[in-house]
Amino acid sequence: MPCPPAKRLALALTLSLSGTYGTALAQETVPCITAPRDVDDRLSEVAPAGDTPIDITSDTGSLGVNGDAVLTGNVVVRQGDREIRAENIQYNAEGTAIKVEGAIEYRDPLIIVRGNGGNYSQAVGADFRAAEFEIPARPARGTAGEMSLDTEGRVRLRDVMFTSCPRDDNGWRLQADEIELDTTTREGTGRGARVEFKGVPILYTPYISFPLGSQRKSGFLFPSAGYSTRSGFQASVPYYWNIAPQYDLTFEPTLYSRRGVDLAGEARYLSGRNETTLNANVLPADRIFDDDRSYVRLAHRTSLPAGWRLQIAAANVSDNQYFEDFGQGPEGTSVAFLERILAVSYRDANWRVLGEVQDFQTIESTIVREDEPYTSLPRLFARGDFALGERGLLRYGFDAETVNFDRNTGVTGWRFDAAPRVGLAWDGPGYFLRPGVAWRSTQYSLDDVAPGSDDSPSRSLPIVSLDAGLIFEGATGSRGQRRLTLEPRALYLYAPYRDQDALPLFDTALPDLNLVQLFRTNRFVGADRVGDANQLSVGVTSRVFDTRGGEQYLAATLGQTVYFETPRVRLPDEAPTSRNTSDLVAELELTAYKDWSAQFGVQWNPDESQRERMQARLQYRPAGDSVVNLSYRFQQERLEQVEGSAAWPVKDKWRVFARYIYSLEDNKSLDQFAGVEYISCCWRVRTAARRFVSSRTGESDKAIYLQLELGGLANVGTAAQAFLEGAIRGYSPPRTTP
Repeated sequence: MPCPPAKRLALALTLSLSGTYGTALAQETVPCITAPRDVDDRLSEVAPAGDTPIDITSDTGSLGVNGDAVLTGNVVVRQGDREIRAENIQYNAEGTAIKVEGAIEYRDPLIIVRGNGGNYSQAVGADFRAAEFEIPARPARGTAGEMSLDTEGRVRLRDVMFTSCPRDDNGWRLQADEIELDTTTREGTGRGARVEFKGVPILYTPYISFPLGSQRKSGFLFPSAGYSTRSGFQASVPYYWNIAPQYDLTFEPTLYSRRGVDLAGEARYLSGRNETTLNANVLPADRIFDDDRSYVRLAHRTSLPAGWRLQIAAANVSDNQYFEDFGQGPEGTSVAFLERILAVSYRDANWRVLGEVQDFQTIESTIVREDEPYTSLPRLFARGDFALGERGLLRYGFDAETVNFDRNTGVTGWRFDAAPRVGLAWDGPGYFLRPGVAWRSTQYSLDDVAPGSDDSPSRSLPIVSLDAGLIFEGATGSRGQRRLTLEPRALYLYAPYRDQDALPLFDTALPDLNLVQLFRTNRFVGADRVGDANQLSVGVTSRVFDTRGGEQYLAATLGQTVYFETPRVRLPDEAPTSRNTSDLVAELELTAYKDWSAQFGVQWNPDESQRERMQARLQYRPAGDSVVNLSYRFQQERLEQVEGSAAWPVKDKWRVFARYIYSLEDNKSLDQFAGVEYISCCWRVRTAARRFVSSRTGESDKAIYLQLELGGLANVGTAAQAFLEGAIRGYSPPRTTP
């Protein structure tokens, strides 16, 4: 029968074990226990018990004259979003206490507790015996020989076991003699703690401290280990220091068996307008290199008032062999320059303004001093774009730049470049027509020029262009379910010849030819050369779209430039030509059949009847963790490579992955790795072996990766997830239960 209490009862028990062992929370493996979708919202809405009225129901009960009550049979005590269920409850009205003998279950938005009896007193708190608890928000579960909650919101657990694994799979677990959780400060401490994997202890610590939520907490992170033929075995024990809400520091000393100890660290600062990251590696007295080694990186960004922004990106390395010794794979050993840049910029709908200082550290030892990049000290750039008339028919603007180029050798000095422009823009359904004219003027003030040479050369010339395009579109397919387009485009360009051999070369180069380059008004990048032109660039693109969803099935493009006059301006190392056409550029992108996709691109020299550059890719990707790639790359007299990569699930929880890059030009393997992965719902283990050849020296290196992820706890081993996602195109790890 319903049995209302004589007094209102305040009962509250909250527990959140959101983190363990410092901030060593791993990327979650697939969850074993599914949390409600709205649990994150509910966590912040747990109302204090206070004077909230309670409601008690039971099958039978008796109420004494002094307010004491004995309730039996399906007893349910509710107070707000808290609930207690038991078969027998004794309620003491004088002490405002509840006593339960036998099974008891407690629930609130944070935790579910099941115990073998318990007590609650408004003055003392609550305790449970032989308690089992579940934390749906984590999700995780555990057991405790004893669990108590005092009136200050502190939870004490003794003989504790904690895991994110389901009841039938104790893949990993954290055991501790005692854990105390302060739900007010949201911090936890433990004593006599050890982590076991498959029953084998892998870590023991007499004391741990951890957060009870997603907030940062100072503490040691789990160690990592690895091996490479260059550095030998390596092991690191990171420590995380939560200095302040906007500051933190991760210190990660790493022991290399063949080299010594690398003192690595990462400092971060984050506020509403600022974001700074400083990384440093310092290895004193490298036993192999016989000298100190270091690598420092700084990245900073500040959002200034009125739309301005400050950016700093700088790096410095101690020696030219650093990346050769510590880089992972050909991409890590191919660093030739380190950039240092300080920039202040502004951008809005009409203006772009930039002021920067740029410098480079040359890493590649084979680069001669005369070919090292210049320092820009400073570079000032401004661009304006404006429109007048109906629908912005009249377009006008300018680009202006001033740069001081400095270097220890060769010609140095200032370059002033300006290019005002004006044009018309007729745009409408299915067409565009954009005639334009610009005047480009460049002036130099040089130092260290050769005797008798002009130290203030200049160049000025007009540039006239007419860009036009059409878009034809129609339905195709038996039911008109697809749309087919035909998009021809033509650009006529005229720029008179100016002799520019006396001008220096500070930052100008000839880029690879592609469809974007075909429709630029200067075939060079950089202001030191402006190509003469009397030419017509033509191209045509055809696309096939899904009518309803807009998905593109096919895109094919073909383009070429016809020279009415042979271009005469060229770079010192550029071979002269008498051709009347450029190379032919073709691209094809196909996603027409289910999970297959293909890309193809070629630059064809019609005079020599040979390809200059070529790339082909084929991919089968039925799911994010199921992908197979095949590709071919070719560049005349430089490289010819084939590559295959794959990641594929086998036998439910097993996955295999591999990549192989082979040089047809050198007849040797450049990079190869293979590995296997097992994914449980609460832990994941990967192992892989890799052999790669340095892109700089041709020397080979071998490495072994071993990673163990404990869901909801930490990683043990060398992190391989980011490497796999970058190495296997289209691969993304599973995020749901397999």
